[in-house]
Amino acid sequence: MSQITVRSVIYQVDGQTYESRLAFDATRQGPRPGLLMAPNWMGVGAGAEEIAKSVAAKGYVVLIADLYGQTVRPTNADEAGAAMMPLKNDRALLRKRMQAALEQLQSQGEAQVDASNLATFGFCFGGCCALELARTGAPLKAAISFHGTLDTPNPADAQNIKGAVLVMHGASDPLVPKEQLPAFEAEMNAAGIDWQLLSYGGAVHSFTDPHANVPGKMMYNAKVAERAFRSMHNLLDEVFKG
Repeated sequence: MSQITVRSVIYQVDGQTYESRLAFDATRQGPRPGLLMAPNWMGVGAGAEEIAKSVAAKGYVVLIADLYGQTVRPTNADEAGAAMMPLKNDRALLRKRMQAALEQLQSQGEAQVDASNLATFGFCFGGCCALELARTGAPLKAAISFHGTLDTPNPADAQNIKGAVLVMHGASDPLVPKEQLPAFEAEMNAAGIDWQLLSYGGAVHSFTDPHANVPGKMMYNAKVAERAFRSMHNLLDEVFKG
C-alpha cells in the first residue's frame, strides 16, 4: 500500500471547482485500466481514499469522483444528505458530474490510462452514480454497485449501457426498497444487458464500510465485503482481458 500515490485532480464544471482524487502505483509503467469510483454520500474523504488505494494496488488507476464540489466535504449525516439529495433528485446533473469525472480520469497527466479499458464502481449513493453513468452510454466495460439504490427515472436508458453490470446487495438492507430489485432485473433484461445481482444473506446497508455501526441498518460485514470485492475483481479481470 505504501507505493500507492494519491494526487488531487482539480477541474471546473459549469464554473464550479471540483477536486477529485487520483490513486495509482507510481512504480508501474505504461497505460493501465482506469476505474472511476463514486464514493458514498460522505463524498471524497479518508475512507474513500483507503478503498481507492486498495483497488489501485491491483494495477488500476482509480479516480474518486468529486460529485459535490471542492468546498463541500460532509462531516456528518445531515450534511451528507443535504449534499446528496439534489443529485438524487436531478439525475441529469448527477450524470453530468460523473461524466466530467470520467473525462478527468482519462485526461489527467499523472498516470497513463488505457482508454479502451474503463469501468466504474460505487458505494451506496455512489452505486447509484455508477449505474447512472453506465446508462448514459459511457464507454465502460463494467459498472459495479455496492449496496446502492437501483432506481432510475427512465429505465429505457439501460439500452445505452455498453458493458457488464454487477450489483451487490445486502439481502436485509432496509435502505434499498425491495421493489427496486425486480424493477432493476426487468430493466436489465429488457435492454439485453450482461448483468448480475448478488444478494448477500444477513447483510444490511454499508456492508463494505468498516466504520458503519448501526445494527440492523448500516453495518460492516467483513466476510460479505471480502466476497463482494472478490466478485468485483473477478469481473474486472474478465472484461479487461476480453
